[in-house]
Amino acid sequence: MKCPFCSHLESSVIDSRLSATGEVTRRRRSCDACGRRYTTYERVEDVLPTVVKKDGRRELFDRQKLVAGLRLACKKRPVGVERIDAVADGIERELQDSGEREVSSTAIGEKLMARLRELDEVAYVRFASVYRSFRDIDEFVDELGRLVKARQAK
Repeated sequence: MKCPFCSHLESSVIDSRLSATGEVTRRRRSCDACGRRYTTYERVEDVLPTVVKKDGRRELFDRQKLVAGLRLACKKRPVGVERIDAVADGIERELQDSGEREVSSTAIGEKLMARLRELDEVAYVRFASVYRSFRDIDEFVDELGRLVKARQAK
């Protein structure tokens, strides 16, 4: 492991811990050359499907884009980072388990909205208003009405 401080390639692992979900290993390391300590995170690299965008372009799945969208929707809401990561992990796992080689960005957006609806209704409405490109206040009010009906049906 390359030291981020002196670029030496040898280090010693001081401590290793699994994340709560057991999918990420956190390691504290000490550089053998300069002695400074740093943390690394290990995650198994899984093969994820290619994302087909609305305009037909294809790009690799980017977990960071998913997390960034979630964080923006949940900004100033009582939603912790752990819950955001859990939603991203769930969608990522679902894509891996599907076995599909390609998935549409629309399908990912729908999965994300379904999870946001359960996580935080305000974050859901924020995301939906941008994702579905509401053209006017009537579309926004219609979506709020559907959300209220769904809550009352529970």
